[in-house]
Amino acid sequence: MRSIWNGNISFGLVSIPIKMYPATEDHSVSFRQIHTADGGRVRYRKVCELEDKQVDANEIGKAYEDADGALIPITDEDLAALPLPTTRALEIEAFVNASEIDPLQMGDAYYLGANGTAAAKPYALLREALKRSEKVAITKYAHRGRERLGMLRVVGDAIAMHRLLWPDEVREPSGVAPKEKVTVKPAELDLADTLMATLGEVDLSELHDEYHEALEALVAAKVSGATPTAEPGERPTGAQVVDLMAALKDSVRSAKEARGEPAGEKATVTELKAPAKKAAAKKTTAKKAAAKKKAATKKTAAKKTAAKKTAAKKTTAKKTAAKKQPRKRGA
Repeated sequence: MRSIWNGNISFGLVSIPIKMYPATEDHSVSFRQIHTADGGRVRYRKVCELEDKQVDANEIGKAYEDADGALIPITDEDLAALPLPTTRALEIEAFVNASEIDPLQMGDAYYLGANGTAAAKPYALLREALKRSEKVAITKYAHRGRERLGMLRVVGDAIAMHRLLWPDEVREPSGVAPKEKVTVKPAELDLADTLMATLGEVDLSELHDEYHEALEALVAAKVSGATPTAEPGERPTGAQVVDLMAALKDSVRSAKEARGEPAGEKATVTELKAPAKKAAAKKTTAKKAAAKKKAATKKTAAKKTAAKKTAAKKTTAKKTAAKKQPRKRGA
């Protein structure tokens, strides 16, 4: 494996000579541009605008273009002389928990190997310190004309580095989420949980690039002069109004069939229980309602009793008045 950068890891007063190697590789099939009329290769040539002629790679340098369009040549020696400690070193700034790193900041991955016999001991020291602390190291370094952030972690017996974007390079997700107010029902969430549990976990090593395989088969067929017979993939359709519950249930059944489980039974949906606070609030409301109803009943009964008493008093008064009146003569 060929190194792409040499320098040092600066760990306090400890300096660890290292070499940087790419940790990943690209397996995608590359295409060349051709002239469709005759199949001729289309190439890009680097041409000097002043002389109008093609130049070789060893004749090409760097320049900074200012606001007026003037080009200011910058040499590799100029960059190497920058007063930065990160020019030829990975400066460890801090040790943090890996959970503190936003995955959106993660970029390319590299392996850092010890450069020479003398680097073996300090390299192992940093590796074991990272292991025991269960933390990652945040580092700054200069690479390809700019200062960058990196995250060091242990992979097997090696130290790996992930390039990190600066925080201000990560865009906010404004305008991405649906603007419409959407309510997700508890039953829908339960079915989604069931579907997640049915799909289960996966061994990433078992996944493979089916597009790459189909593309290789297509190229092989073209080389042999055969006509490709593969059916085209389904085109994505536009947004459709669907029965979400039915779609979730069908998804659960399909997932169970794929795993060889019986899929005829209905998906089990667990009813969500109300939180303790809500339940207590409901009980309190019910008690208040019962108390109000009881009070209203008592009040109505009291009114009826008072009315009866009043009517009885009036009847008694009438009878008493009638007795007190003198009888008419001759009656």
